[in-house]
This record gives sequence, C-alpha cells and structure tokens, in this order.
Amino acid sequence: MALTESTMLELGTTAPEFSLPDTLSMGRSFTFQEVKGANGTLVVFICNHCPYVIHVIEELVRVANDYREKGIGTVHISSNDVVKYPVDSPDNMHGFAVQNDYTFPYLYDESQAVARAYAAACTPDIYLFDANDKLYYRGRLDANRPGTGLEPDGSELRLAMDTMLAGQAAPEKQYPSAGCGIKWK
Repeated sequence: MALTESTMLELGTTAPEFSLPDTLSMGRSFTFQEVKGANGTLVVFICNHCPYVIHVIEELVRVANDYREKGIGTVHISSNDVVKYPVDSPDNMHGFAVQNDYTFPYLYDESQAVARAYAAACTPDIYLFDANDKLYYRGRLDANRPGTGLEPDGSELRLAMDTMLAGQAAPEKQYPSAGCGIKWK
C-alpha cells in the first residue's frame, strides 16, 4: 500500500453539495445542507480497512462528538470501489459505524463523484468548512502515523476548529493528510 497525501484543496472553496445514502441509518440519504452545523462542518473521507483510518478512528469520533456541542456538524464518506474492496461495502460500513459508536452519518459515494468534487485523494482526508460553507482547513488530524509510537490526539484539527470558532483567520501552515489512496474504479 502506497502512502498518498491529500491534494490540499484551495482554502475558501465552497463546499460541494451532495446527496448520498447513509449506511448507518440504512435507507436515508443526506445532503451537505442536512449534515452541516450552525458553526461549521467537518467532512472526512475514510474507509473501513485502511490502517491509517483504523489508527485514528477513535479520535475522529471523539472530535465529532466534542465539536457537535459547539455547533459543528460531521459526516464521514467512503468512496472506495467496493467491487475490488468488498470490505468497504455499505453493509460493512454500517458495521464499522456501529462498532465505532458513530453519532453522525457515514455516507456511501458509489459513483465517486463526491470524492472527485472535493479532490479527495486519501483516507483519511479531512475538510473543515466554516459557517458560510467555505473551506477553512484541510489536512491532517495531527502528526501521528501508525508505527510512530504517537497516539492520535487530534491536536491540529482541534486547533483549527477552535480558531475557526473564535472567528480568527485560518492557520497559515496546514499539513496534508496522508493514508491509503482512494480506491478508484
């Protein structure tokens, strides 16, 4: 598995709209407007099997829960090709979301159009939009990686969220996220 970095979509980009089926509720679809929070929205591209995602999933869920109370909505999206990677199928996504105590939607991007609209490249790939749906932060959760001995703490994403909520300018230095490449069709 080759390490892939995020493309670092331009700050200020308006959040691309979507309507995708939720694998947690199994039957409902969500749009960006339905998942957004009053104070911002966290969109994270993940998958079930990536070791980089597995390493940080508990912290990603903690961040979502901590900041939901501060008015930031969260959604996770999987765009992997499930023909080649059946572990990322909607049924398995449902199990992954339940196992990890998701309190937010886990959407399936079968056509991969949403991943392309966001210029997503890897899992996890993290995008934080402000209350006006403008990209404020994109990049990594923190400096940890599997095998580094560092435990995920979400420090870089949490700092960006706190800075955004305080009405301050986006952090000047933003590092790309890195993980497994999205499994394109």
